[in-house]
Amino acid sequence: MTGLNTRQLKTLIVAPTLQALGLASPAAINLVAGTALAESRAAYLRQVGGGPALGLWQMEPATHDDCWTNFLDFPAQSRLATVCHRMRAPDLSATAQLVTNLRYACAMARIRFYRAPEALPLATDAAGLSAYHKMHYNTSLGEADAEANVAFFAEAIAA
Repeated sequence: MTGLNTRQLKTLIVAPTLQALGLASPAAINLVAGTALAESRAAYLRQVGGGPALGLWQMEPATHDDCWTNFLDFPAQSRLATVCHRMRAPDLSATAQLVTNLRYACAMARIRFYRAPEALPLATDAAGLSAYHKMHYNTSLGEADAEANVAFFAEAIAA
């Protein structure tokens, strides 16, 4: 299965979304683009095998809700929350937008990483970005393989 063109995903969705959030950097852009490739091959909108993960970034509704409840809903994050709210279509639930709204789903993936305490790896460090994804997005119990996913982050870097 082939997905979206990686260069277009990176330059037309990821970079402008992260810029709108005020959270863009070369490392963040490569991390979020690589995450879409590692999680769904930038092709699948529902988790293969029937799990709860949604959208290109395969975010679970519980993770989405946690980003709001334990981070975005706090006054200190009101600017980020406002930007995320403005990205949403008014006729769909927030979790439905993880599937249908690339910009919002991308923003939520970046928010998930933004909450991590460790600094981002170098923008050109595919192995470091893959390990960061595994540690802070997929978790130790998830199925992501940091070693196998290095190729996806290298693809994102090259795009």
